[in-house]
Amino acid sequence: MTSLALSLWIALGIALQLAIYLGIGFWGHWTGYQALRRRADELALPAMPVPRAAAGEAVIATWTGFRTFRVERRTIEDAAQSVCSFYLAADDGKPLPAFLPGQFLTFRLDLPAAAGGSETLVRCYSLSDAPRADSYRISVKRVAPPPGSAFPPGRSSNHFHDGVAVGSRVQVRAPAGHFYLDAGDAPVVLIGGGIGITPLLSMLNWSLAQQPGREIWLFHGVRHGHEMVMKEHLAALAAAHPNFHLRLCLSDPLPDDVAGRDYAHRGRVDVKLLRLQLPLKPYHFYICGPAPMMSDLVSGLAEWGVPEARVHFEAFGPASIQRPAAAASALLREEQAQPASGVVVTFTQSGRQLPWTPASGSLLEFAEANGIAVDSGCRAGGCGSCQTTVKSGQVIYRQPPDFDPEPGSCLLCVCTPKTSLSLEA
Repeated sequence: MTSLALSLWIALGIALQLAIYLGIGFWGHWTGYQALRRRADELALPAMPVPRAAAGEAVIATWTGFRTFRVERRTIEDAAQSVCSFYLAADDGKPLPAFLPGQFLTFRLDLPAAAGGSETLVRCYSLSDAPRADSYRISVKRVAPPPGSAFPPGRSSNHFHDGVAVGSRVQVRAPAGHFYLDAGDAPVVLIGGGIGITPLLSMLNWSLAQQPGREIWLFHGVRHGHEMVMKEHLAALAAAHPNFHLRLCLSDPLPDDVAGRDYAHRGRVDVKLLRLQLPLKPYHFYICGPAPMMSDLVSGLAEWGVPEARVHFEAFGPASIQRPAAAASALLREEQAQPASGVVVTFTQSGRQLPWTPASGSLLEFAEANGIAVDSGCRAGGCGSCQTTVKSGQVIYRQPPDFDPEPGSCLLCVCTPKTSLSLEA
């Protein structure tokens, strides 16, 4: 055999080995992918990708105003029967636009009025599942009156639980909000207190379906086991995805709540727990829950050294939460932002011209105190109900709103005058 023939046989052998190696690698990836798909189908995880051109870019809504939706299904999600999920399909039968996992829907509800007739309430509820083409899901907790208080129960939540049945119609504005999961590959920590877990469920379901290799932690804090939301669903996801780490935390366990079986940690979710549980990695933190919990976590993460850009929290609920760096200079910014004396607000439709001072509060509070009727809903910059045209002058926002007002308009509930104003109200 000549040296040329020997070289050819050697080259052929190397090529054959390379082909076998690539074939085995492809087969391993393909079988792994098929297993993930089968598991996603078993857990009813959606496979619909979220259209997103770049990090931080919101999805453009495909409808304006309110659209009629029909309730197709209701499901109780906790042992206390205080959380109910509502599956909503568009009444016109058209496909639904995708949303960014973590966003919310705005509802216009017609409720019976105490004096007879009906009145309209506008409320926002987080989407609690990943995007699907055929339905949206929200999960609503019934708000009871505080024990021993004269406060009434939550009107909108009780209306959903008692008055919104399968087949009911509701008026819905397109998904909105700036609190949503970034589509990158950085490891993620989701922290949900009570019903604050709802937008995090959307993030979790989407991430496990679309980014199965991404490391994700979920800390869900409630008082006791009966308040855990979708416990079986979360346990199934944790069993199916080794990169998903579930930590259930109870601050006041019941006698039948067993440590190690029903929950992982006794106590509240705080930075001390996070430091004990989390490896040192560049996590992004997403937090939603009661204002005191969120405030403690935001300040605690800053003290731990987590960069501000990696801490995200729901804004349209507890609007008073500030980042420590922002709080340190808040007073200076407030003084710099104070309008000059002699600010006058003109309400053109009402024919009123009134002097405004910082003690007057937001423009919505100012209008209501002077008997000027303005539509409102969430009163925290989320629903857009109080959007009003600014005919002249400038306003200041005390915190960035979740609802993006149209050019030439403002949200009265979260802004004050910077100069004298003329408003179409």
